[in-house]
Amino acid sequence: MPPKTNIVTRFAPSPTGEMHLGNIRTALQNWLWARRNGGICRLRIDDTDTERSEERFVEGIRVDLAWLGLPMESEVRQSERFALYQARFEALREAGRVYPCYESAQELDLRRKVLLGRGLPPVYDRAALSLTNEQIAAFEAEGLTPHWRFKLDHGAPIEWTDLVRGPQHFEPHLLSDPVIRRADGTWLYMLPSVIDDIDMGVTHIVRGEDHVSNTATQLQMFAALGAPVPTLAHTALLVGSEGKLSKRLGSLGVEAFRTAGIEPIALHALLARLGTSDPVEPVTDMTPLIESFDFARFGRAPARFSDEELTGLNQKIVHQLDYEAVANRLPNAITAESWPVIRPNLATVQEAADWLPVLQGDVIVPTLDDEDRAYLAQAADALAQIDFATDPWHALTATLKATTGRKGKTLFMPLRQALTGLDHGPDMAALLPLIGRDRALGRLHKAAG
Repeated sequence: MPPKTNIVTRFAPSPTGEMHLGNIRTALQNWLWARRNGGICRLRIDDTDTERSEERFVEGIRVDLAWLGLPMESEVRQSERFALYQARFEALREAGRVYPCYESAQELDLRRKVLLGRGLPPVYDRAALSLTNEQIAAFEAEGLTPHWRFKLDHGAPIEWTDLVRGPQHFEPHLLSDPVIRRADGTWLYMLPSVIDDIDMGVTHIVRGEDHVSNTATQLQMFAALGAPVPTLAHTALLVGSEGKLSKRLGSLGVEAFRTAGIEPIALHALLARLGTSDPVEPVTDMTPLIESFDFARFGRAPARFSDEELTGLNQKIVHQLDYEAVANRLPNAITAESWPVIRPNLATVQEAADWLPVLQGDVIVPTLDDEDRAYLAQAADALAQIDFATDPWHALTATLKATTGRKGKTLFMPLRQALTGLDHGPDMAALLPLIGRDRALGRLHKAAG
């Protein structure tokens, strides 16, 4: 791990719903970049939307981050920072960088449609800057309250070098002055986010490419507030495996993955590499993901997410998990001895419970013909003479091969069916000692009829 640095990232979800796949990926990327560089990642709850934000979603974010194993170094909430926003707003107003506007939503929509109809970009025309004091007084006399816009500087181009997208260039006169405060006094995302990033000492902003145009206007806000611009990384958005942006990706939340038995490390192993040329590999801890995480490895092409790739990766990871890593999620009957025996047959850890009947319960044997039932009676007699302290399975099959002449599938399959009720499963040499002598004899006698 590199030495401690002053790098600070932040994960800033809005508590208006449950965390979905895109949120998970953004949280992970911010967390990995901070850890890779010996810095810290902070949680900011962006709850300025007081109507849609709910406390249950705030708690859900905390619970989900805990399950994902992405601890944050601190937490702040925008709803507790309105005094700070007001102070910065007043400073910008005194500097002439914010101005009041009185157009209705319908008026603005009509203006946009007229511009689009003329083949022009739907940029706000700054009509509010031409209002006289008398006109403003008339609006106020009517009881109208303004919404507020940040005044962009139309001088030099807005430029930065993005860690993913490379050199970026925007002409400010082609951008609308962004609305930063509604007429009811509530804040929109743009300005509070910049104020918080400055106050929290954020050095790197990591988010999706859908925020690139927002970034262009926010860079001028950093400058207007006299603050340095953080380093920026805008990663390509996730798309479904069919190649189109999938609405379903937005509904895939932590609870869905948890219910499906997906390991958090499987999500991390996939999401950390999606969009890069690095191979997705099964890992059981975060160390290799931290060490290899680098925005220089990310491309600009959409990152394709596949359910099948995730479930396949999850299965490979489950096959590598030590007993100690899963013991608290297993039934008591699944022990340190039985876990490695059944583990190769699991797609999820929760499937381990499906093997309890084989280990200690009753099994349902498929219908067998008379010849196989007679063979199983011989097997019971042979097993009764075998020492279970050594290698009972190979001793049993060697004896039966010699006495019956059976081999291959005809030798092994009836035994597996009688002892487990299944046609496939764990290595019988490892499984039979776990079933135990008395239980195994009982099953053979029952299957023999």
